[in-house]
Amino acid sequence: MSKITKPEAEWKKELSPEAYHVAREHGTERAFTSPLNDEKREGMFVCVACGNAVFPSDSKFDSGTGWPSFYEPVKAEAVGTTTDRKFFMTRTEVHCADCDSHLGHVFNDGPKPTGLRYCINGVALDFHPEDEED
Repeated sequence: MSKITKPEAEWKKELSPEAYHVAREHGTERAFTSPLNDEKREGMFVCVACGNAVFPSDSKFDSGTGWPSFYEPVKAEAVGTTTDRKFFMTRTEVHCADCDSHLGHVFNDGPKPTGLRYCINGVALDFHPEDEED
C-alpha cells in the first residue's frame, strides 16, 4: 500500500486542532487528559488521521504514565519508528505506517511478552469497539 499523503491544509481541516498538533506537528497531549486512558472494552485503536488499525485492545495496559500504553501493535507493519532527538534526549518516536502521523514513543520498560511500552497520545487515536466492527 502506498503512503497516504495530503497537503497540510487538508490535514488541518480534517483533524481537531489538538489532534493536528499532535499527529502532524509531533506534539504531545497533557498526561491524564485522554478518555482513552480508561477505555477497557475490546476493540481496535486506529490512527485518528487515516483510520489505520494500530493497536488491539488486548495489548493495552495501565502504565501509570497518563497516556494510553500498549505492549505491541496489531502487526509490526502497522507502525513505524524514527529516532527523536528533541528536548536534549534520544527517544524512539512511533508513527502511523500509512500516513506518517505522530502517535507517541516506544520504550523498553513494558510488560511481558514484549518488554515494550508504546506510550501513545490518546488524541492521535480513535477507538472502534469490537461490537461495532465488521
